[in-house]
Amino acid sequence: MSGMSIEHPALVRLLRLAYSAEKAAAFAYIGHAGSVKDPDAKVAIRQIEMDEWGHREAVLSIMRQYDISVSKYNEVKYHIIGRIISISCYVIGWFMPYYFAGRLESGNVCEYFIMMRHFNDLGITEHDDVLYEMGIKEKEHEDYFRKSLENNRLLPLFERIFGWGKLSSFNDVDLENKFSVKASKAYCQHRK
Repeated sequence: MSGMSIEHPALVRLLRLAYSAEKAAAFAYIGHAGSVKDPDAKVAIRQIEMDEWGHREAVLSIMRQYDISVSKYNEVKYHIIGRIISISCYVIGWFMPYYFAGRLESGNVCEYFIMMRHFNDLGITEHDDVLYEMGIKEKEHEDYFRKSLENNRLLPLFERIFGWGKLSSFNDVDLENKFSVKASKAYCQHRK
């Protein structure tokens, strides 16, 4: 089925990146869930993995609607990255997989709100709900990892070095005071 094409290089690039990066994240969470001993944490991380696969399918559906091809380069690159991270979870201990998962999710939140703005710039609003839901879900993932680490003695040090932690985030979404879908265009204005 052929769809309409869109002329927005930044949006096309972001969709292709998100599609492939979601695979890397899902692969990473397979290793992460396998490496943790706590059964509740295993279940939570497996659910996050399933969310990432769902995001990948949603992004692909949008890409197909506009005849946007999958980037073979990104697919190979992020496949390898995801597998390496997955394996590393078994050898780098408990803290770092949680920390870097939270940091990654924090950055991913804005990607979906930026996509929404790019679509809106083209007069397209039909994807607003799904992009909003994916952005909010990524924020929920970030909060899960942050709460898992909040009392860890290494967190302040990592936060100073890597810029994410108890007091720092790469997005301005507040789950306690969420904006509506329409108002969510105000999120992530610091990123274009």
